[in-house]
Amino acid sequence: METTDYPLSEVPKDKRKGLLSISVILLGFTFFTSTMWAGGSLGQAFAFEELLSAIIIGNLLLGAYAAALGYIACKSGLNTALMGRFCFGEAGSKLSDVILGFTQIGWYAWGIATIAIVLVKTTGLSESFEIPLMILFGFAFCITAMIGYKGLDWLSRIAVPAMMLFILVSLYTGLVDAGGLAGLMGQEPSESMSFAAAITVVIGTFVSGGTQATNWSRFAKSPRVAVIATMAAFFVGNGLMVLTGALGSLIYQQADIVDVMLAQGFVVLAVLMLFLNIWTTQDNTIYNFAVAGCNLLRTDRRRLVTVGGAIIGIVLAVGGMYNMLIPFLVLLGTFIPPIGGVIMADFWVKHGGSYPKLQEASLPAFNWTGLISYAIGSAAAYFSPVLPPVIGVFCAMLCYTVLVKALAQQPALGEVRG
Repeated sequence: METTDYPLSEVPKDKRKGLLSISVILLGFTFFTSTMWAGGSLGQAFAFEELLSAIIIGNLLLGAYAAALGYIACKSGLNTALMGRFCFGEAGSKLSDVILGFTQIGWYAWGIATIAIVLVKTTGLSESFEIPLMILFGFAFCITAMIGYKGLDWLSRIAVPAMMLFILVSLYTGLVDAGGLAGLMGQEPSESMSFAAAITVVIGTFVSGGTQATNWSRFAKSPRVAVIATMAAFFVGNGLMVLTGALGSLIYQQADIVDVMLAQGFVVLAVLMLFLNIWTTQDNTIYNFAVAGCNLLRTDRRRLVTVGGAIIGIVLAVGGMYNMLIPFLVLLGTFIPPIGGVIMADFWVKHGGSYPKLQEASLPAFNWTGLISYAIGSAAAYFSPVLPPVIGVFCAMLCYTVLVKALAQQPALGEVRG
């Protein structure tokens, strides 16, 4: 039986990791191309000072959300999929597994298609190489995920410092080309967007990833390590990605760091950045899929599930389905944050800040309190005109808290056993 990375149980205390290890993995996860594209839409819509305010506020909210889940993950040793058993029930948790897993495999398909297409475009190869490259990268990117935490850690320790250096070089070059801070301050926006919409875009860039960052924060040696590492990744790391995309769009009319570096003449660095940027997110993404898949199937054969997920991602990419999946995946981003809201309320309100051991817990098949709260939170997010992710999390937490308090003397109404 495969027991690496504890897909169906708590991470033991003697297997926990320090701040550097957790931080580089989470930073590698948040260094992602699509985040820069989102930043590009902001760069064209705001003056520089207002742009910075939107990035700081949005990523502070995103970081706080991810850090709260990171704290729970470290305290319990559980990831989001396993915590779902407590708040949704043994069978009910399969709903969140499907939502989380499908989102990740969709992004995996998008990632391997993106690197194949961009590499062909950058190097001048024939378009006939696109499909073979999708297949190659689809299997290659899952290698470190198959190894598990150690593989992700090893890659991130090399890739994150390199990417940070490339980004700083590019930002400095861009600042010079723009005429310094004075030049940036003088840039006039060419598009329009409300400040609330900008905050929503910033949070939406990686709120799905923040919900599943528990896969690594549960390995933290202490809650303090989990919170600091998560904030570093989702406030600083994700914020840097949004800022890079915004400035690239502002200065070069290109949001992606690879396109910006090509425009700056850094061809070799651009290709290296492309590989590292995509790889460090892809292996984390397929790892997320495997964790959700293990809980869904109740199997600890994480490596087998990882390979299966990679094959599904390759099929989606080669079939061109990734083009149709992106709008749906963005929509799912509205429905993922309420899962985190229910988990937080369940942990602090119902369980008083401490879960029992998963193997010893007597869990219902369906926890209707959690499922109803999730449905209400998702509906609130979907119909909210402002800050859907924030509204979804808040409403799910509030609903769960109210129901738990109201049903405290009547638990049978909140839980139905199979």
